[in-house]
Amino acid sequence: MWARERGYDPKRHLWMLGLIAPASALLPSQLVYRTGLPVFWWIGPVIVLAAIPLLDLLIGADGSNPREEDYELLSEDRYYRWCTYLFLPVQLIGLLLACAMWGGAELGIWDKVGLATTLGLVSGIGINAAHELGHRAEHLERWLAKIALAQSGYGHFFVEHNRGHHVRVATPDDPASARLGESLYAFLPRTVAGGFRSALRLERERLARTGFGWWSPRNHILQAWAMTLVLFGGLIAGFGWEITPWLLLQAVIGAGLLETVNYVEHYGLLRERRPDGRWARCSPRDSWNSDHLVTNIFLFHLQRHSDHHANPGRRYQTLRSTEIAPQLPVGYAGMIVLAALPPLWRRCMDHRVLAHYGGDAGRANIQPGKREHYLAAVPSGR
Repeated sequence: MWARERGYDPKRHLWMLGLIAPASALLPSQLVYRTGLPVFWWIGPVIVLAAIPLLDLLIGADGSNPREEDYELLSEDRYYRWCTYLFLPVQLIGLLLACAMWGGAELGIWDKVGLATTLGLVSGIGINAAHELGHRAEHLERWLAKIALAQSGYGHFFVEHNRGHHVRVATPDDPASARLGESLYAFLPRTVAGGFRSALRLERERLARTGFGWWSPRNHILQAWAMTLVLFGGLIAGFGWEITPWLLLQAVIGAGLLETVNYVEHYGLLRERRPDGRWARCSPRDSWNSDHLVTNIFLFHLQRHSDHHANPGRRYQTLRSTEIAPQLPVGYAGMIVLAALPPLWRRCMDHRVLAHYGGDAGRANIQPGKREHYLAAVPSGR
């Protein structure tokens, strides 16, 4: 009866495991001091880039969907909200501990780099928690989203993702949608610069419509950036100027992880056009999906990205896997590793993009300058 009243979810008790991600920032000092092995300063990349992809392969996929009759019960169940709320204090405690170690004299330079890398990956996963919270209508959750973005200094994501990316996704106009034939290293500067410019324009237009100027306290971008300034300023005041480069390094790594995930999520996909020439409504066919269980638990179902874009109001516990969504061969954690190696990425993904469009490369979102290459390559079977 209790399960019926709260909605049936076979993964219900697994979602708290998502807190292992921010908790990984609490582990390095204890692991190093107990084992004497400095490799544990690098525990973040070991977990994210090695352990999780391996567990994805060993445990496999979970394609189960919530029942339609349970949708409202699951949506209103506050347990799922607390799984994301608790991410923030754990994340911030890890940052405080890291700053104490960066400000001390015990660590060598490479130990500090490893710790910054670990914190950066936590910061990037924290942006995913902000992503879930930022889509909600509740005032508290939207403020929590900005707090979660403070560590990465990527507060403009709050504006660009909701009002830019979701409108233009899987079109050539979207800086966060990677194109067929575009490497990760070509994509990163394009998406960072394009997303930043778009966020400024969108927020300026919103403020103008409501009769406010750029420097209004209602400016969402300035609110988010102010949180970063307060956070970083407080940490530097407390632990010394020597922590500044490590704060900046972890922020860059966090933003880089977010944009690498963006690269994976829509690579080569293009929405259809309506008869009037406008883009059709986003469908599950326009985002790469993955049902690999472990990464989905760590990322609050982010890999069910197809349903998320088709139905952005759905909370993570209610997202569904659909047959028409294109499927990734492994979870996001494994795909991030492949994305860093462009020849392996193209070998893995290009034929999947073409297969998704029935071999018609002209239906894909192709990198300018490479269109003729892909159109010519398909008849030859490449």
